[in-house]
Parts: sequence; structure tokens; C-alpha cells
Amino acid sequence: MKIDILGAGIGGLTTAVALEQKGIDYTIYESAETIKLAGTGIIMANNAMQVFQKLGLREELEALGNHISSLNITEASLKTVSKVDLSYFEQKYQVKNVAVHRGVLQQMLLKHIDTSKLKLGKRLVQINKEHPYTLKFDDGTTASSQAIIGADGIHSVVRKEFFPKFQIRKAKQVCWRGVVKYELPQDLIGELKEAWYNNLRFGFVQIAKDKVYWYALTTFNNSIDEHQKDQLKEKFNKFHPIVGELIGLTPVDQIHTDEVSDLKPISSWATGNVCLLGDAAHAMTPNLGQGACQAIEDAYVLSECLEKYPLQEAFKKYQKLRIAKAQSLVKTSWHIGKMAHVKNPFLAKCVNFMLKNSPEVMRKKQSEKLFKIATV
Repeated sequence: MKIDILGAGIGGLTTAVALEQKGIDYTIYESAETIKLAGTGIIMANNAMQVFQKLGLREELEALGNHISSLNITEASLKTVSKVDLSYFEQKYQVKNVAVHRGVLQQMLLKHIDTSKLKLGKRLVQINKEHPYTLKFDDGTTASSQAIIGADGIHSVVRKEFFPKFQIRKAKQVCWRGVVKYELPQDLIGELKEAWYNNLRFGFVQIAKDKVYWYALTTFNNSIDEHQKDQLKEKFNKFHPIVGELIGLTPVDQIHTDEVSDLKPISSWATGNVCLLGDAAHAMTPNLGQGACQAIEDAYVLSECLEKYPLQEAFKKYQKLRIAKAQSLVKTSWHIGKMAHVKNPFLAKCVNFMLKNSPEVMRKKQSEKLFKIATV
């Protein structure tokens, strides 16, 4: 049975790569007219890199990005408050954590699929739910489908059609992202820094020899504050000078502004010959850096299930193996976002104290759960 994948983002493309390797027929429908080398940066954490190891893509991806071995929450001065050392898990799973340009990752994945099966300019608008399903696109064309994987993002049409009881939550936070030509000092190249100060956060990481990905967040009350670059730089003027440099050197058209939101956990991802994957199933706020990583885990587990079970059973098995972990991360990421932006000075000091004094064994245990991939 041919499977139709809706969406050629990282989750959809990784699914296609996995199905390609298993000899399972598929078609990908993507709304964009072209897949450009666009976007900002992304961190492929240990769990995602384990999947790429299984798919035979680890070394290729490592060569395209930058290896990082620690995640650091800091003060505005970049003095470390809390550090997660990733070296133990690198040794345990024999993979590196890689920061890379999102567009570079997508282009790599495209190289490993049959591009004749990729249909661009196909924005899904409706599905006739009588089996075989009829996919209706905004260009007036249709396609008959035996099985559907909805990898079409937080505003998924597949989810809207088959799982209509859902809620997209607004975090009342705005995120600015950018990629800039810049070489960090040698002592900063192998780590992610995220500085917290007075309802503001700023993170940065090297993603290639001469490129740095940065992101900045704050809360808002009524509408997103579309800062000009100079205003954004002024907003973070209490931070380490490198923050102002990164913002100031980034071309205006390379700064992306987005409202932060997630998908409140839903009870089911699979029904009949349809299932959801990635943000369509469990969109999360960016506070754990796990959105794409979880989509990649989905892709691997789903492909393993499809190889071992009949289709409907495979979809249900995939849901059973993945839903608890993904939804736990959605909730955790949501709460971290709220904690990071507390405005009360006393509560902010309490948060800072907890970060400084959380036991290493606790951080290690949390990472252990995060990096463990379900066995089919």
C-alpha cells in the first residue's frame, strides 16, 4: 500500500527517508513551490542523532554542522547558572549533538529520497474522508489516497479533518531568530548559551565555521512587538556585548519574528488509515529544543512499525510507543517557558536558585529519559 505524506518539513522528509530504505512506497505532498535553503538554526540532540545513526546519515550530518557538548543557562553576563554536560550521553550512544542550519538539514534529507515522489505546490485544503480518501489541493487538483501521514505542522489540515477536537495554545511570548556570519570565541564554539534576565532570554550557538544561530524571547500582553533591529538590540542592552554584536550584524531580512504557541496534548494520533506526526501531533514551544527532534523520533518509530505490522495496527502501535513521551515534553516545555519569564523579582530569584542548586544526578536522569528511543 502506498502511503501519502502531507508535509515535507523535517518530520515528513525523515519519514520518507526511512520508508525509502525499507522499500515502502510513498508520495510526499508539500505546499511550498520550492524547498529553498531557508530558515534559521536547529539543534539535533542526542535522540535525533541516534535516529540518523540508524538511517546511516550521522556522519554526513556531523560534517554539515557544529558539534556541541553542553547546554548552559546563564546570567545576562554569560556567567553559567546551570549546565547540562552532554559528554556522558555522547559516549553512551556514540553520537554527537549537532547544531546545524535548518535548510542544510532539509537539503541533506532531500538527497536521500526519490524526488520524483515529491509533489510541490500542493497545499492541502480538504479531505474526503470516505476510504479511499480524496485529497483536495488549492490548485484545484485532487489525489486518491489509501493511507495518510499528516506531517503538515501545527496548523495541520489532516488533524483538523480527522481529529477536530484540539486547541492551539498561545504562550503570549514572541521569539526572534536569526543566522549571522560570525565566528564565536574558541571557548564558546562547542556549547549552547542561553542567557536569562528580567523577562528576556537570548540564546546562541555556532552552526557552521562562520555562522551563528541566535534566538531571543520575551513576553507580550496584547500583540507581538515587531521590533526594528536597533530597538531589538536596545532591548537586550544589559546583556553581554556579544549579544548586541550578533543582533547588529544580522541582516534585517534574516531576522524572523514568530509568536510562540503549542498544541495542547490530544488523546489520539491515529484513526483508520490516518496518523499524525511531528507538530501536527504534538507541536511544542521551543524551550527544550525538541520539536524537530521529536518529529525525527516519530519518523523512525513509525517506519519500524510499518515494517513489522499491518498498516492500521502499525499506526496504533506507533501512537502507543510515542504519545506519552512526546506529550510529557509538550507539558514540560510549556512550564519551562512560563518559569523563564516570571516577572516577580522574588520568584525570579527562586527560579535562579533552583537552577543553580538542582542536583547533577537529577539533570542526568531527565536527560536519560529524553534520549531513550522506543524499541519496536
